Amino acid sequence: MKIAIIGYGKMGKVIEKLALAQGHEVILRISRNNLSELNQKSIVQVNVAIEFTSPETAVQNISFCLENNVPVVSGTTGWLDKMDEIRAQCSTYKGAFFYASNFSIGVNIFFAMNRLLSSLMKDKFQYDVLVDEIHHTQKQDYPSGTAITLSEDIIARSGRKHTWKGVLKGKDEEVKEDDILQITSQRIGVVPGTHHVKWVSAIDEIEISHVAHSREGFAAGALSAAEWIIGKQGCFGMDDMLGFVKEV
Repeated sequence: MKIAIIGYGKMGKVIEKLALAQGHEVILRISRNNLSELNQKSIVQVNVAIEFTSPETAVQNISFCLENNVPVVSGTTGWLDKMDEIRAQCSTYKGAFFYASNFSIGVNIFFAMNRLLSSLMKDKFQYDVLVDEIHHTQKQDYPSGTAITLSEDIIARSGRKHTWKGVLKGKDEEVKEDDILQITSQRIGVVPGTHHVKWVSAIDEIEISHVAHSREGFAAGALSAAEWIIGKQGCFGMDDMLGFVKEV
């Protein structure tokens, strides 16, 4: 593949390392220091773009790729209120778009486990549910996209909460309402990503968790998505690539 990496930060550099090791070419490396190099002349040289930037720039970057008939894979979180706009553009330009809040294979197995457990808890009213996540101090947004995915699946399948609210530990007040699922976030050191889902009753507790040891799992998944999406048309996610059934 000939790849454009849009967002040449820590994640982008790990993706580049893995891509080169697998024999791919990285044609474009775009950071905030060379944004002008992302243009029509440069983007047509690539087969696929991998986008890891910020909520403020993601929609513009994704739209630019779709407008120029370049399949794009994005792992940027915090912009999903514009997802309908991107889906419409994908349809208009007959393009290909792949989004995941987390590209780790292990995390997506974790998502499937969470969906199953949430369904089992549908009528187990003695249990309350909590979600917490820990990331490195350079991750400014909260809660994480992974924690949001977990929480939305819990709400959809258990029917126990009506919405979720993110709380940054040490900054925000805890949620008091019983029908709101609290997502507690912490920003500590260089933690790549840790997520817990806890179902707690007066007599016991059930917990599932995922702990990332490095960024390589996320980068490898994003690179696999880039390989998978070439030649396709539409909007996709990890369940599509892995063949998971969302109703599980």
